[in-house]
Amino acid sequence: MNEQRAYLAKIKEENARFAAAHGHERLACTRTYGCQQNENDTERIRGMLEEAGFAFTDDENKAELVIYNTCAVRENAEQRVLGRLGLLKTIKAERPDMIIGVCGCMVQQEHIAERIKKVHNHVDLIFGTHALYRMPKLLYEAMRSKKAVVDIENSDGEIAEDIPTKRDNRFQAWVSVMFGCNNFCSYCVVPYVRGRERSRRSADIIAEIKRLAADGCTEISLLGQNVNSYGKDLDENIDFADLLRMVNEIEGVKRIRFMTSHPKDLSDKLIDAMAECDKFCRQLHLPFQAGNDRVLKQMNRGYTKAEYLDKIRRVKEKIPDIFLSTDVIVGFPTETNEEFEDTLDVLREVEFDHIFSFIYSRREGTPAAKLDFVLTDEEIHRNFNRLLEVQNEISKRKNEEYLGRVEEVLAEGVSPKDSTVLSGRCASSKIVNFKGGEELIGKYVKVKITEAMTWSLNGELAE
Repeated sequence: MNEQRAYLAKIKEENARFAAAHGHERLACTRTYGCQQNENDTERIRGMLEEAGFAFTDDENKAELVIYNTCAVRENAEQRVLGRLGLLKTIKAERPDMIIGVCGCMVQQEHIAERIKKVHNHVDLIFGTHALYRMPKLLYEAMRSKKAVVDIENSDGEIAEDIPTKRDNRFQAWVSVMFGCNNFCSYCVVPYVRGRERSRRSADIIAEIKRLAADGCTEISLLGQNVNSYGKDLDENIDFADLLRMVNEIEGVKRIRFMTSHPKDLSDKLIDAMAECDKFCRQLHLPFQAGNDRVLKQMNRGYTKAEYLDKIRRVKEKIPDIFLSTDVIVGFPTETNEEFEDTLDVLREVEFDHIFSFIYSRREGTPAAKLDFVLTDEEIHRNFNRLLEVQNEISKRKNEEYLGRVEEVLAEGVSPKDSTVLSGRCASSKIVNFKGGEELIGKYVKVKITEAMTWSLNGELAE
């Protein structure tokens, strides 16, 4: 990082000369595709750019630098990025000094990086997930080179601390506690683009959260591809339950969330910590992906339907008011219509508050990519619609249980549809909309729930 800071200083000098010559600061535009880890990575990218003297814009037409941070989990995310790159070609033809960068999971795949180099030769900078902390050096080279600068080297084991971070607000923060994944689910590309599991040292995590709390941040979300594997690769005697308790003791932190957990690693020790830590939000995201045991085995998930349901039972016993969410894949290549019924059984038995549902997307290089589909595209979409019908009824009914309650809500921002309406989340993660002024953003307010929608709640400020 000392070497990278030297490059940030060099870029800052060039940006100062640019501002003197053009009468305005160099503008950077960043866009994020994908998960919370990608969002957190973009915050680091923006932090480094800010330290290098860039200002920011949301309009690519005005930017001297555009960076897309990409996702590789589903094909539609990749197609969106490639489409945006096509649009940027026209813009760059008019402003050839513009720098275009693509980073993240998508370009960590060598075949995608090669495709971008050949088809989108107007892209100046390509770097993968492992090269994020080296962005200052790569950007400096791209600003001086007439050919694309590429770094998609795989470097498992390296964790760079003290990367500058620019967050969207001061009162909420994602904090990565580990990177990578060892599970190798047969449909998933994450271990190939994020690498094997690497945990940050607890002292570094706690120090970061203490700095955030001192700066006014009250809600912390702990991030990892599989947070309940935290600590297995460290030489200190610690696991994620221990870390959760440590964060719970930090003064100034009011709420703690985390994601994502893997069912096979959800221990009784962690469930006890969730129940006993008073700052932990009663919220658990626990993907089950499919309800049929044969499909789960072919997915390499490491648990059965009965084992998953037993984990949920134990969580509900310890935390009766828990908000439960999950991920579900519909149309795994070998899944039959009869096996899909087991997935609906899990929805009905657990009664999740919210689900993230996806139609299976074939990912090159994964074992599942070699499997043939047993259902037609029409059958898969019909099953997907059935899934949504079942879950929509459950979500609406679960939300109706909040009618008349007074909930403490962290006001996160103004509704894009109505500037007089604020939106935030109560402790259970339910989205709550209510009338209020912008002076309340970042504060905890009492809201009485007056209306239950399928995916959100409406309310009014309580006395």
